[in-house]
Amino acid sequence: MNKDIVTLTELESSDFDLLFARAAELKTRHKAGITDHSLAGKSLGLIFNKPSTRTRISFEAAAIQLGGTPVFMSTGDTQISRNEPVEDTAKVLSRYLDGVAIRTYSQEFVEKFAKAADIPVINALTDTHHPCQVLSDLLTVIEKKGAYKDLKIAWVGDGNNMAHSWINAASVLGLNLALACPGGYEPDSQILRLAIKKNDRISLFTDPAEAVKDADVINTDVWASMGQETEQAKRRSAFSAYQVNEKLLSIAADDAIVMHCLPAHRGEEITAEVLDGPQSVVWDQAENKLHMHKAVLDVLLGHYKKF
Repeated sequence: MNKDIVTLTELESSDFDLLFARAAELKTRHKAGITDHSLAGKSLGLIFNKPSTRTRISFEAAAIQLGGTPVFMSTGDTQISRNEPVEDTAKVLSRYLDGVAIRTYSQEFVEKFAKAADIPVINALTDTHHPCQVLSDLLTVIEKKGAYKDLKIAWVGDGNNMAHSWINAASVLGLNLALACPGGYEPDSQILRLAIKKNDRISLFTDPAEAVKDADVINTDVWASMGQETEQAKRRSAFSAYQVNEKLLSIAADDAIVMHCLPAHRGEEITAEVLDGPQSVVWDQAENKLHMHKAVLDVLLGHYKKF
């Protein structure tokens, strides 16, 4: 396992499996009331420059439940806001903290920070990638389907940071991933091209029915991500045929599960009937962010290894 998780392409398939196994173990222990203290005496910096509910609270709770201390800061409260170089901040915080999770707009910011830091740096979301969310989502797939191999996984909607991290995971794990995005809203061409070179089971469609046909897992996300609010009306029109609804769900496998990383806009990218329906696993998916974040911190900061 590398020092950092900046994108999922930095992980080997064995790293994924280690994190899945440890997250499942920590979840079982937590449900049984067993406490773990692998982060005792350690601190996790949280540098967040974007609003957050699930990611922030799950990282804070994960650190606390493992005996560590989360230290939250907005970039606006740091000298970064006064043009201190990212690298200088990273070097200083490496002297104070045992790890940092960063949620911001720029992927370059996280990459520069990780390169300069001596401590683990975790990408908690950028405009380009959302690796820990997809790790949590795959944990949920394993729980509900028993494994991630030999499944068809569909992504319907924007070719955004979530789509990119699913593409990255597919390139490492050999997933059968079908994406459906409207023209002009496809995933980054280089990210997609490099992934397909490693795994030709990744495919891109404009017709959501093609992507969802016989799928075991259906994923979606909001049509306008943070920072794209001014495009809301334009995107609502462009994505109108990409709603995950009962009709689209009927094309998938009978036992398909539906996932959404939340927050959801019922009546836009997904209907209330599907989001709150029997095939939706979104609440387990949201909970699993806690357990996966505990596994990430346990492995990177607590130096957990499975022998």
